[in-house]
Amino acid sequence: MSKTYFDKTSERWVRRLAGFSSRRSFLSRFGAVVTAGAALPLLPVARSQAAEAPKTDFERYSQTTDDTKCNYWKYCASSGVLCSCCGGDHHTCPPGTEASPISWIGTCVNPEDKKPYIIAYRDCCGKSVCPADRSCSCDGEDGALPAYRAQLDNHVIWCFGNATQVYHCSTSALVGPAN
Repeated sequence: MSKTYFDKTSERWVRRLAGFSSRRSFLSRFGAVVTAGAALPLLPVARSQAAEAPKTDFERYSQTTDDTKCNYWKYCASSGVLCSCCGGDHHTCPPGTEASPISWIGTCVNPEDKKPYIIAYRDCCGKSVCPADRSCSCDGEDGALPAYRAQLDNHVIWCFGNATQVYHCSTSALVGPAN
């Protein structure tokens, strides 16, 4: 079998390297490189960049005063008609409806304290869709995931397990801090 130019050059280089170095020195240098590479993410520069996550459009324009507007901070992943426009409020179903026993969740940032909170979104069922103004029909997409993660999908009607599966409106209840 004949050797190619690449084979001859590689063999010459490896033999020359072996002539002036030992396996121990190679392993010690290799270990130092691996150790230094593992410590690199611990540098303060990497931590400061990770802490500054970019804000979403919803986070930039959210507010804490009017729960009948789609930019209310708890509605970042809400989808549907707001119960606060239909005789209930942001966490209570209107009279004549019942809350779904299951919900989807989202993580919203409160613009006042800049902290993330877990929000449980629950559909109110039993009456036909609330005839509220178009401004009360929201479609928050922050943190929404595809249907294979159904507990985080805001496009599902969550009236399963109720006497009737007729959708009326959606609520958003604060569960607690996310951190």
